[in-house]
Amino acid sequence: MTGRTVLITGASSGIGARFARIVAAAGGKVVVGARRTERLDELVSEIEANGGEAMAVPLDVAVEASVEAAYDAGEARFGPITGIVANAGITAEGRAIDLPIEEFDRVFATNVRGVFLTARVGARRLQVAGHGAEGRIVLVSSITAAMRTNGLVAYSASKAAVTHMGALLAKEWARSGPNVVTLSPGYIRSELAGDWFDTEGGQRQMARWPRRRLLEEDALDAMLIYLLSDASAGVNGSDFTIDDGQSL
Repeated sequence: MTGRTVLITGASSGIGARFARIVAAAGGKVVVGARRTERLDELVSEIEANGGEAMAVPLDVAVEASVEAAYDAGEARFGPITGIVANAGITAEGRAIDLPIEEFDRVFATNVRGVFLTARVGARRLQVAGHGAEGRIVLVSSITAAMRTNGLVAYSASKAAVTHMGALLAKEWARSGPNVVTLSPGYIRSELAGDWFDTEGGQRQMARWPRRRLLEEDALDAMLIYLLSDASAGVNGSDFTIDDGQSL
C-alpha cells in the first residue's frame, strides 16, 4: 500500500475500522469516514500511535455534498485518493409485511445510494486527474445478496443491488478506470450483527453451516490488500465471496 491513499467509509466500527488498520499497517495513508466522528478520532490516534498515517472526515454517504467534502479533505492532505472502500452499511430487520417503509428507505439510502455516490465521486476525480488506471474501488456487499433469509429483505436486496452495481460500474469504466470489484463477506461477529449469534436462533443458524462457526475477523485482510494494490490490475468486475463456506 506504500504510495496509496485509501478512503474507507463506515470506518467507525467493525470491518471498516479493521480495514483502516490493515491498510495503514501495509503502508497506505488512510482517510476514514463515518457519522460517528468521536470513534474515528480514536481510530486515527491508534493508527498514528502504531506509525501509520490517517485522518478522520465526517461523512454521511447518502449526501452527495458530504461525500465530495470528504474527498476534498483527504486530497488536500494526502493527494489523490487511488483506493476506495465503500463499506458503509446498515440493516433493518423485520418481516416485509411489517417493516416500516422509512426503515426500508433508510437502508437503501446508505447501502445503495451511499455506495453509488462514494464510487462515482471517487471515479470521476480519478478520471479527471488522469489516474483512472491506478484506481481501485472495492464495494462491500454480503453473502446475503444471494440468499433468501427471512427478516432481511431490505438488507439483502440492498446488497444484491451493490453486487450488480459493481459489475455495471466496472464495465462502464473498463477503458478509463478505475477497477471496480465487490467483496462479499460471510457472517462475522460485529456491531452490525449485534448479539444475534449468542441467541438460540443465532446458534441454530450457525449449526446449519458446514463449519458451524463465524468468520474470523482477519479473514478479509489479504484479499482487501490485494484488491487495492497494483497486483490486481487485471481484476475488474469480479465478486469475491469470503465466508468460510457459510453459503455452501
